[in-house]
Amino acid sequence: MKRRDFLVRSAGSAGALAAAPALLAAAPRAAGAAEYATVSATPKAAKRFGDGRDWFFDARFGMFVHWGLYAIHGFHEQEQWRARVPRAEYVKLAGQWNPVKFDANAWLDLVEAAGMKYICLTTKHHDGFCLWDTKQTAFNTMNTPYGKDVVRPLADACHRRGVPLCLYYSIADWNQPNYPNEGRHHELPPQPGDSPDWMKYLEFLKAQVRELCTNYGEIHGFWWDMNVPKHVDRSINAMIRQLQPKAVINNRGFDDGDFGTPERDYDQKAGDAAGFERPTEACQSVGMESWGYRKDEDYYTDRHLMRSIDAYLARDANYLLNVGPSGEGVIPAGAAAILRRIGAWHAKVREAFDGVQPASQLTSNRNVLLTRRGNTIYVHLHKDPAGDAVKLKPLATLPVRATLLNTGKPVDCAVTMVPSDHAEQKAYLRIHGLPANELANSVMVVKLEFDRDPAAGPVAKDSGAVKEEQK
Repeated sequence: MKRRDFLVRSAGSAGALAAAPALLAAAPRAAGAAEYATVSATPKAAKRFGDGRDWFFDARFGMFVHWGLYAIHGFHEQEQWRARVPRAEYVKLAGQWNPVKFDANAWLDLVEAAGMKYICLTTKHHDGFCLWDTKQTAFNTMNTPYGKDVVRPLADACHRRGVPLCLYYSIADWNQPNYPNEGRHHELPPQPGDSPDWMKYLEFLKAQVRELCTNYGEIHGFWWDMNVPKHVDRSINAMIRQLQPKAVINNRGFDDGDFGTPERDYDQKAGDAAGFERPTEACQSVGMESWGYRKDEDYYTDRHLMRSIDAYLARDANYLLNVGPSGEGVIPAGAAAILRRIGAWHAKVREAFDGVQPASQLTSNRNVLLTRRGNTIYVHLHKDPAGDAVKLKPLATLPVRATLLNTGKPVDCAVTMVPSDHAEQKAYLRIHGLPANELANSVMVVKLEFDRDPAAGPVAKDSGAVKEEQK
């Protein structure tokens, strides 16, 4: 499809869109996303696996990359579906696929700058176009002007630099003739010339998964998406585990997998949960409209992304933040700048996420999250603070040192009774004088160092309504 034709189709398709309200209602990829995370009523650390997959709990923060033919027009990774592009037109984009500026090391440089520790690439999205040298379909990067495998150089660069590589694979496929496209959410309507056969399609899928798990050295994760038929087949994940024992597998495939996947802000229960019953990896894109490259993308604010990242990392979950490279293979400057700014923030507060335990049960203040390492407590102001002070009721022990990690400067603390606690006539730990206005576009994290267990209560000199300023 010519660019001009695509713009006309996108801008003038109101009638087509109005005729398909059910499709639009299902537009968020995580429709029904409550199934993607199992929440807990109390803060807790996610259970470890006790094997090679435990790299996942040390890495914590990773880069998601949505990349494919859809980057050429720069509309959306689901261009074929959302813009109602006929398959015969969409497949012609393969003749334009030539990402000559793709540089795996440049991507990994950005991973490092953002403070990320692993990367996950979409090897095949819903459109069915494959970024590797697959023998199962001609609809792949080898049969394009580019003519090169994309997964190979990324895998090689990851191995050289010690960056765990995870691979995304869409179960829904808008190109493979055996996939039963029935017009369900994230599916095309039945296509002319198709021969729907779910079992044949599964054989195709298994052969592709085997290629990905045997041809690129060690991989560390397999990220399924869009099991529209909700088919269960535990043998497929078993094959992945046999071939790649260090690979963590998400819960969007053919069984429950290893971890949950709350997406964007769709899953309110996961967003508000005190903790998670099983390992969890939240995912979000820097772009508000698309996961793939969009030429005129609207970006989330740094603050919105930092708040989301902090909220999940502080609850012992992982976080996968997405960018969409252009058709040339370059991560857009706007997206890259966001990642670098987030990386600068993350570098300053990272100690509040690494090697800690969720500890929000220590306070009744639900506007903050706490993490803990021994007698050190980290206070995460992941929600917009209403003022320049934070009260950590019922904690009433004064720390020996309090530091705002964002600046490295000390902050004031006191154990005092404030007017709003007059009914109880008790003093509680209060952090005050925070630069809330100056750091309004960030997420503040305060480090409190105690000389004893802060939950054990104050000694006599800290008790009552006597104010003790930090020395």
